[in-house]
Amino acid sequence: MRRRTAWWRAAVVGAVLCTVGTLPTSGATAAAGVLGSSPAYGAGTSAHGDSVFAHDDSAFAYDEDDRPVDGAATTADAVALKPGETYRSSIRRHATLYYRVELDATSTAYVPVTAVPPADAKVAATDGIKVSVQNAAGAPCSLTSAGFGAGLSPRPVTALGMRETSRASCRAGGTYYVRVERRDATGSGSDAWGLELAPVTEPPPARTGPTKAPEVWNSASPEAVTGEPRRRDGGAGFATARTLGQGVWRTGIAPGQTLFYRVPVDWGQQLYATAELDGSSADGGYVSGALGLSVYNPVRADVDDVARSYSGRPTAATVDPLPPVAYRNRYTVIDKVRTMRFAGAYYLVVHLNGQMADTFGQGPYGLKLRVRVSGTAQAAPGYSGQSAPRGLFEVTDRDRAAGAAGGAPDGAAGDDSGAMKALAVGGIGTGTALLVVLLVWTVTARRRASAQMRVSAQKPTA
Repeated sequence: MRRRTAWWRAAVVGAVLCTVGTLPTSGATAAAGVLGSSPAYGAGTSAHGDSVFAHDDSAFAYDEDDRPVDGAATTADAVALKPGETYRSSIRRHATLYYRVELDATSTAYVPVTAVPPADAKVAATDGIKVSVQNAAGAPCSLTSAGFGAGLSPRPVTALGMRETSRASCRAGGTYYVRVERRDATGSGSDAWGLELAPVTEPPPARTGPTKAPEVWNSASPEAVTGEPRRRDGGAGFATARTLGQGVWRTGIAPGQTLFYRVPVDWGQQLYATAELDGSSADGGYVSGALGLSVYNPVRADVDDVARSYSGRPTAATVDPLPPVAYRNRYTVIDKVRTMRFAGAYYLVVHLNGQMADTFGQGPYGLKLRVRVSGTAQAAPGYSGQSAPRGLFEVTDRDRAAGAAGGAPDGAAGDDSGAMKALAVGGIGTGTALLVVLLVWTVTARRRASAQMRVSAQKPTA
């Protein structure tokens, strides 16, 4: 009976937690993001329920499965990273860190590194990170950098390290090193920056195809997507990016905040995106690089980005037309073409310069996103194996539903807010039902136990 009672108590607590856990938090988060003062990078809670705080790099929503890892000062002490896993680390001022990856002789490897300075960090235009992948002898396979630019607004920035087997010195399987260097100008802040690393591998195609990028594609800008804007609050990191389909979406954004969205784009399809910032009632003023819109591909490589200044009037940042997704795009030297090399989730990252607060007020400001995904989905190139993580370069039926033309109606597969409402109602109903069942069970068990005790009391003792 003691065991049953203990089990019952634990079950009731679990049921209560399940019920509470399914309450509709998205509405509260939405209110905080539009009506209240939002923290930098993100507001409210992440999709995993992690708290998001201002003035701390925890305002960036790291993946809940991130493994903590320390970067090493030398390659000899470098800790191994496993493709398909995500990691959380940090880097101090002027530091250079090394991490290790073991690669085969055929896969292409990508190691995106996102640097997350504190929300109140002091940064210069040249501050940022440099990321490279080197072979065991120290020969470079790639080198990229990411910085904060003239806007001088601290935010998450991502640089990609890459190993392609087309380079002779990086063709062999074995040990490779990821080198992360922090760049700091004189007078910049000395606080440590958070890092998120997400190594990925892409298998080669089963059959050899054309090795030349398409020379002709539709580079004309289409007509703007129209329609009634629908509410969709952004996530606070790649892991919590909110899904957008084709359509017009609205939310609120505060100075210093960065919003993350993901758009499913299949093979053969083109992505177009525009971010529009509402006008301000404040008189006068000017902020350079106030509104930033960036596009990242499924391995977090920077596809394109644009920044627009703000003078109080409505402002729009539109990404240049991008080519259709094709495996062959990797064979060109044009960055915005070669990064459109696989299907999957393409990320739209919107940042509002923190200097907006001093010039035009704390906000938040109305933001619209116009998203178009055009073209008929085509067959995948036919990989010889699985990516790590699995399915990274695929668009599933669920993704297609979320990215269907015009978006999905409230409560359908493509609408997170409707799904959350349904989940909340269903969760409360399920939790309540479970509590009722448990209460009936325990009352029945107690009655049976009492009956057994009475029967035992009436039996003669030996």
